[in-house]
Amino acid sequence: MSKRVSRRSFVQGTGAAGAGFWIAGRQIGYGQEKSPNAKVNVAVIGVDGRGAGHVDGLKDENMVALCDVDESRLDKQAAKFPAAKKYTDWRKMLEECKEIEAVSVATPDHSHAPAAATALKLGKHCYTEKPLTRTIYEARVLTELAAKNPKLVTQMGNQGHSRDERRKLVEALQQGVIGKVTEFHSWTNRPIWPQGLDRPQGGPECPKTLNWDLWLGPSPERPYHKQYHPFSWRGWWDFGTGALGDMACHIMDAGYWGLKLGYPVEVEAEGDPLKPECGPKWSIIKQKFPARGDLPAVDVIWYDGGKLPPEEKAAGIKLRDGEKNVVGNGNIFIGDKGTIVVTDEQSGAWKVIGKDGKVVDQKELKTEETIRRVPGGMGGHFKDWVGGIKGGPRPHGEFAYSGPFTEMVLIGIPAFRVGKKLEWDGPTMKAKNCPEVDPYIKTEYRKGYSL
Repeated sequence: MSKRVSRRSFVQGTGAAGAGFWIAGRQIGYGQEKSPNAKVNVAVIGVDGRGAGHVDGLKDENMVALCDVDESRLDKQAAKFPAAKKYTDWRKMLEECKEIEAVSVATPDHSHAPAAATALKLGKHCYTEKPLTRTIYEARVLTELAAKNPKLVTQMGNQGHSRDERRKLVEALQQGVIGKVTEFHSWTNRPIWPQGLDRPQGGPECPKTLNWDLWLGPSPERPYHKQYHPFSWRGWWDFGTGALGDMACHIMDAGYWGLKLGYPVEVEAEGDPLKPECGPKWSIIKQKFPARGDLPAVDVIWYDGGKLPPEEKAAGIKLRDGEKNVVGNGNIFIGDKGTIVVTDEQSGAWKVIGKDGKVVDQKELKTEETIRRVPGGMGGHFKDWVGGIKGGPRPHGEFAYSGPFTEMVLIGIPAFRVGKKLEWDGPTMKAKNCPEVDPYIKTEYRKGYSL
């Protein structure tokens, strides 16, 4: 039997029905219990770039394995953990390295779901970088896998979700500081990588330390080109999710959380001329959400590539100085009693502007603290996940939250690619009026990769 068949059989033979296994006298897997002072046996998939932050965020745990498709990057990080096993194929790592208890995934977007799904099926706790997945279907699969295995602790890597300022903003929205919110605008200064391109022709040879076939993973084969790797993959639909996927899981988080958005019922998108394989240089995505209990219907609008909400929406807060964006990433919430403007998404700073146009001192808001604070705030996002594994509070960014949130974010991409307003049925992941969108909701994978 080949190694590939063996690996597939191994994954399928465990999965959601598998029990925990025993190492050094304690059970790990679905039935795992750990002392708060014990170290978790962790592995990181994708260890450079954003993955370097994962390695650093988990350095106080027991690093038992590291995986990267580029051996030079792998060796650089592995030098910090002499006892950690090294792998270039995450499938082989998850099959062979039985001591792994928790997996952190920091690959490009196209490999997030296959790696995370395999980890969950094998009974591993899982932290996955944002966006949680590349497609809507993948997000649904991870949400369902996590629900089937409730003892596993999960987390998406949108670190601002753990920031005090984000949680205060969510409390302000939920407690009616600006009344009933009917408009929610979000924007980013991304993309900061090339988009709006045709597929490149020719190019340099693949670096000798890079296994290009493993880097492609589940995506269709194509020759190596530096316009894909090491940085610009985000702009290509086979690998990334453009400016929307990169930043909206940060920027739209407070609105999705605070307004309890759920699924939109209508989605439409515009942008610069469509390139079939690459994201646009700019886009504006409009979503309509129905009333939710006592919350009114709300229009949600996303802007990227230098586009911004109309100035009058910002209640006197300047968004642009000439051609320069004063606020590179931000939000506007418009309610019947006032407006909230997130003036600096990087720090989480926000202002309340009353109907009279005056900024309200936040000390006067008198909101109640209803959401648990994370020690260390944004810097405690990894520790919050690990703390949940050790029996502490479950993190708020688990896949039960971040999976549906990712679906809401990503729906703008298929709407843009088909160029039609979608009448969206969230529970079924179907556009009632547009079956041609289906291939962008669920894509095929290369042999050897699956969910």
